[in-house]
Amino acid sequence: MIKPNAFVDYLTNKFPDAVCELKFKSTFQLLIAVILSAQCTDKRVNMVTDTLFKKYSSPKDFAQIPQDVLEQKIKSCGFYHNKAKNIIACAKGILEKYDGEVPRNFDDLITLAGVGRKTANVVCAVAYGENRCAVDTHVLRVSNRLGFAKTDNPDVCERELTKRFKTGLDKLHYRMVLFGRYHCKAIKPNCMECDIKDECKYYKTKH
Repeated sequence: MIKPNAFVDYLTNKFPDAVCELKFKSTFQLLIAVILSAQCTDKRVNMVTDTLFKKYSSPKDFAQIPQDVLEQKIKSCGFYHNKAKNIIACAKGILEKYDGEVPRNFDDLITLAGVGRKTANVVCAVAYGENRCAVDTHVLRVSNRLGFAKTDNPDVCERELTKRFKTGLDKLHYRMVLFGRYHCKAIKPNCMECDIKDECKYYKTKH
């Protein structure tokens, strides 16, 4: 297994400018975009929010949208029924419990509708600069293939990554996402072009 520091150096050289690719102008917009990004590409979310945020931008705006109207506006993001329901409930929760401001506290964030650990970690890392690693399907896959974790549970994977890497977790997340999205893909990963394949548990079992 590759050592954590060596892996960080490899990803930093490969993706020096890795950042959150979702477009937003406020912490609340970031939160909505992350909720929409579940099982959906950032590119698609940005296309949807480019129009959506021009008309609706605040918790008050979203709390007042009829669910069927919001569903039509976010339909191309997939799972639009549940996402619309959660977004409206989330906006209402922010208004009712947090005076219209997205809470900075992780434990408060995950009490909001549609906000799990991954979403809360992204908001805390991107908006508030906290040392947190969000685990999506790419991060989970890469972590298991390289032996940093041995689990299908994103929460367990998050704990393992936090324990192994300790610092720079926000940057690690985005670099692992890009690595998983474009190189260590779920189907037909580019193993032969990977410079760390000899350290990879997955590569050794498949070749």
